[in-house]
Amino acid sequence: MDLNRIYENVEPRDIRNKTGPQTQSHGQDEEKDLKRRGSRCLVLITVSLGLICVLLLVFIILQHITITAERDLMKGYESTVEEFNQTINSLQDNYTDLSQKKLELETRVKDLTAEKDQLQRRFDSLHQKNLELESKVTSLSAERKKEASKLGCLFMSNELKNWSDSRQYCRDHGADLVIINSEEKQRFVSSFTTERVWIGLSDIKQEGIMKWVDNSALKQGFWLEGEPNDGDGNEDCVEINFKREALNSWNDRSCSDKIKGICEK
Repeated sequence: MDLNRIYENVEPRDIRNKTGPQTQSHGQDEEKDLKRRGSRCLVLITVSLGLICVLLLVFIILQHITITAERDLMKGYESTVEEFNQTINSLQDNYTDLSQKKLELETRVKDLTAEKDQLQRRFDSLHQKNLELESKVTSLSAERKKEASKLGCLFMSNELKNWSDSRQYCRDHGADLVIINSEEKQRFVSSFTTERVWIGLSDIKQEGIMKWVDNSALKQGFWLEGEPNDGDGNEDCVEINFKREALNSWNDRSCSDKIKGICEK
């Protein structure tokens, strides 16, 4: 046999025999203590790893939330910037439109001001002319009143009547049918009427001899051409036919015809 192998086989037994039960029990305690320590370390390591994982998870979640929030914030910012840019563009367009409208209004105001000035000048001119015309009318009215006072006070009957009834109407109002004994009065009486009217001239008493209502003889007549013609032998009273000229407008007609008459006080 090999002595070394025998020695190896014997030595552990001898050592175990020499150590004894006490050394063996102590070794078992140390081994259990080592196992407990190992278990605690393992638990601590496990817990630490778990906490680290939890912290990492929390960090990742927070990082994700932060990134998401930043992304949303960035989107909101971009949207706000875009809206702001659109608002600026819209305001610029509105400002351009308003500027254009302002220029148009200023031009329109200038044109209207020029038109106003022109109209004001025309108004002043017309007002001046109106004053001049009013002055002339006043003067003419005064002259006409003056002439009327010389020529007599005239008024016209309201109803259509024959020559005799028209004369009676004038008498009832303190007057008589008008007597025309001058060119001036003929023009004045003609301007007084716009229709055919009786005057105070007739040849009722004696055919062919015209006399006024005051029984004075006719000295100057203002007959229409071809008048008096005593048409049908029954035209004995005289009218003014205003439709013709102002001067020569007398016409003899039947005294029974009904027209208005001009009275003179």
